[in-house]
Amino acid sequence: MKEKIVLAYSGGLDTSVIIPWLKENYDAEVIAVCGDVGQGKETDGLEEKALRTGASKLYIEDLTEEFITEAIYPCIKANAVYEGKYLLGTSMARPIIAKKLVEIAKKEGATAICHGATGKGNDQVRFELTIKALAPELKIIAPWRLDTWGMESREDEMAYLEARGIPFPAKKDDSYSRDRNIWHLSHEGLELEDPANEPNYEHLLQMGVSPENAPDVPEYVTVDFEAGVPVSVNGEKLGPVALLTKLNEIGGKNGIGIIDICENRVVGMKSRGVYETPGGAILYYAHRELEYLCLDKKTLAYNEVASNKLTELVYSGEWFTPLREALCAYFDHTNATVTGSVKMKLYKGNIISAGATSPYSLYNESIASFTTGEMYNHKDADGFINLFGLSMKVRAMMLQNNENK
Repeated sequence: MKEKIVLAYSGGLDTSVIIPWLKENYDAEVIAVCGDVGQGKETDGLEEKALRTGASKLYIEDLTEEFITEAIYPCIKANAVYEGKYLLGTSMARPIIAKKLVEIAKKEGATAICHGATGKGNDQVRFELTIKALAPELKIIAPWRLDTWGMESREDEMAYLEARGIPFPAKKDDSYSRDRNIWHLSHEGLELEDPANEPNYEHLLQMGVSPENAPDVPEYVTVDFEAGVPVSVNGEKLGPVALLTKLNEIGGKNGIGIIDICENRVVGMKSRGVYETPGGAILYYAHRELEYLCLDKKTLAYNEVASNKLTELVYSGEWFTPLREALCAYFDHTNATVTGSVKMKLYKGNIISAGATSPYSLYNESIASFTTGEMYNHKDADGFINLFGLSMKVRAMMLQNNENK
């Protein structure tokens, strides 16, 4: 019986070449697996393509809702943003896909999992760390890192398929390298490879429009949360997929969630890309506004520390680790009271606060109002300031004494 290899399959040129390459170099049966995390029409026609290029079968697994509830929601609760800009769209999706690869490999009795990630990218790390954590007995095959791969360009890959009589629609390589899911769309390549160039937004944007092309009138949107999880938009309760789809539509047409970043990859190099995350940007903003209302000072401050660590773990593919699980448990706890409604004004790429309410609000008008309330006595501030500033006063007295000697 032939060895079985499970391939993370997208239907693009790389994975289309990998199927016959695996059969030739490993004399193995190749089982293709596509994890659908909301990439839309990209899954159309995949089965025919996979079988035509030599796969024995293709699994198309709908992981969209799992992606949202098991990966996106925990990161929203943590306000996890990489290097101040990137909302982790690809980073969050890869462990969910890799987990499914492992499940199918075990079901099929496969001995190895193969992926088409290059030796320069982050995805190789994210896929392989997940496989190691969930199935350490499985072998991992990464063709782009092997001497036997023998291909260095798109032209080499096209020639490989042509020599074997495998049809593949040829098209000029004049597009960006993209990764799409329900949370975001990333763009790399072309003019973006030079950080000095302004992105050609008219050419690259697909989830929405540039701020310049957004409507000249603002649009208001209200998002309700329960324990840190978004549950409704503009008063309409929606499931996870419908809710994010709705916010993507609203945010996209208002030019929301477009970022340009030169980020630090896991492997050490810098990479420049543009990300579209319209619905995600709205959810992150709304969640943070609600936290400002519902969390005490010290919890809010420590969340920054814990968020930075969780973000690092997610970006680096360390999803299935005890620390990531513990940090998510921490954020589940701190989000227990992050319940309420946030209203925002969207205008030409900007998200502007327009009010928030919560049954767990820590804002107390009797204390905060300029009008003296029953709960706050101005005279109490005298003793507080004297004690709070005591160390500063003692040091100043010491300096004065030394100056007078």
